[in-house]
Amino acid sequence: MAQPPDAAQRGAPAVTLEERTGTPSGIARAAAQGGLARRAGHLVTDLIARLRQRRWAHLAVVWLRLLIGFAFLPAGLKKILGQPFTDPANHGAFHDFLHAFRDTGAFYHAVGALQVLTAVLLLTQRYAALGAAMAFPILTAIGAFCWSTARLPTTTVVTLMWLGTLGLLLWDVARWRGLLRPDAADGADGPPPPAPPAPPAPGAGSSLIERGLWEACGLAIVLAYLAVTALAKEIYRPRGLELTTPAFYLLVALPLAPIITQVIEQRRRRRQR
Repeated sequence: MAQPPDAAQRGAPAVTLEERTGTPSGIARAAAQGGLARRAGHLVTDLIARLRQRRWAHLAVVWLRLLIGFAFLPAGLKKILGQPFTDPANHGAFHDFLHAFRDTGAFYHAVGALQVLTAVLLLTQRYAALGAAMAFPILTAIGAFCWSTARLPTTTVVTLMWLGTLGLLLWDVARWRGLLRPDAADGADGPPPPAPPAPPAPGAGSSLIERGLWEACGLAIVLAYLAVTALAKEIYRPRGLELTTPAFYLLVALPLAPIITQVIEQRRRRRQR
């Protein structure tokens, strides 16, 4: 006949196998990992919130958008115009893929149109978050292709652009927070989670930088480069000092646009103090 447990055993809570062996359960591990992910997310969010209070951070983001956006502009226009992206005489995995890519015709033009749209969104600043969201998968695909074909110079540039775009996405992390939440199955998982904090408005940070001035700068760059392309009747790449070519002067003047914009902005800020 079984002996009844003593008083100490009757009052003691049940001990699980995981507690006796010291091995955490899968649920406990998942909870711990989820807690780490949440803490990391909070750290990133807090860091971005602090950076958004700094004028230099806003200027860095503006310049980064201009650089990445401008890189997309000639690449996209070249595809829209149907021009080859590499010399037809070159061969190898990298070049043969680009030759076949151009031969697709409509697909080549469609990718170019997406790249130009991405460039315009980034350069003109107002919808730059959407531009960064479009640029990231494009650069991911291009980067994977370049790494696979071991084209070191192109791979280095594309990887730097990819990292810069990742930084732009983190800059607007509040906008993407809702997309990163798991979907509920028709309310079967209980009440919906509380709504995340509202993302910053498009004009957030306008007291630190003059958003309208930078939007005009980006638009001027787009129009000027379109003028360069129209004058040259192709994607213009100067070969030396082509002083007799009008497109050469327009292309050389393009980097001056953001510099002049920042000088004008700083002078206006000094007058307001």
